[in-house]
Amino acid sequence: MKIAVTQELRDLFARILAENKTESEWAEMESDDMFQSDHYRGGFDATEMAFCFSFFDGDGVELWFQLRLEEVREYATHGKAEIDARLAG
Repeated sequence: MKIAVTQELRDLFARILAENKTESEWAEMESDDMFQSDHYRGGFDATEMAFCFSFFDGDGVELWFQLRLEEVREYATHGKAEIDARLAG
């Protein structure tokens, strides 16, 4: 499944990048709900070494996706339009 990269998600990516942390620094402060907005909840998972997010659509469907720090940079700077996601559970 695909999730559109909206301004809401770009704002979350900007918040992540504004922290100016390495993956190792993110791993030290691991949190699964550090970043939240109307449709997204997530944070950095040290086991996956990636930001793991849930996306909640308007119909109550939850999708999961994860991005490494470099991928967050790519989405934030290169304007990619969609993220691959899977159904939660």
